[in-house]
Amino acid sequence: MDELRARIRSRFVPAVLAALGVTLLAAGLLSYTVPVDAGPAASPSRTAATAAPTPVPLITLPPLGSGPVASAPPSAPVDRVATRVRIAALDIDLPVIKPNRGYPLCDVAMYFVHDALGQPGQGRATYLYAHARDGMFLPLLETSARKLRGLVVEVWTSDDLRYLYEITEVRRGQTDLDDATAATEEQLWLQTSEGPKGTVGKTQVIAMPLSFEQAPHKDAHPRAKPVDCG
Repeated sequence: MDELRARIRSRFVPAVLAALGVTLLAAGLLSYTVPVDAGPAASPSRTAATAAPTPVPLITLPPLGSGPVASAPPSAPVDRVATRVRIAALDIDLPVIKPNRGYPLCDVAMYFVHDALGQPGQGRATYLYAHARDGMFLPLLETSARKLRGLVVEVWTSDDLRYLYEITEVRRGQTDLDDATAATEEQLWLQTSEGPKGTVGKTQVIAMPLSFEQAPHKDAHPRAKPVDCG
């Protein structure tokens, strides 16, 4: 009798346990993973906050050169005027002067005087123009609109500030300043010719403000040598 019981224990019981194990595996109730020590339970709100991606600030274009960025002045001086314009990517770097009464001068850019237009920092459109000649605004005419968009324009002012703008739009064959004079926000407009003297249509390049900073006095006051090229 004892021998019979021993045989039952050695054959029948392991078979039953094996069958039970298969059943439990099929039901998904057994796991062979290593247990992980339980930590402090996180609240739903904390878990959601941790899982959310952290926004990454995007820097469009940092100020060129060095020096701290100036904070916005309480008000723009009424006598502020643009004194220099540069588009480094196009090798444009010109003094800006008050317009003359005759045919526009060469080797300089000029600002357009109009009651509805302003100067950098005055919350309106600043309108600068120069001939489409070598060393002047010719690259604005010869460069495609696609390549112009995104370029940085620097404008210095008489009170030693440097404003940065980004070109956002290029218009060809324009015959008026309506949109520039209607602007109610800070903008920069650049104009150059599209043909010989007497050609009506002009190229207009529009740029939007990025930032401004203090500038060395000598940088903001280049020596202008206008040439009568009429």
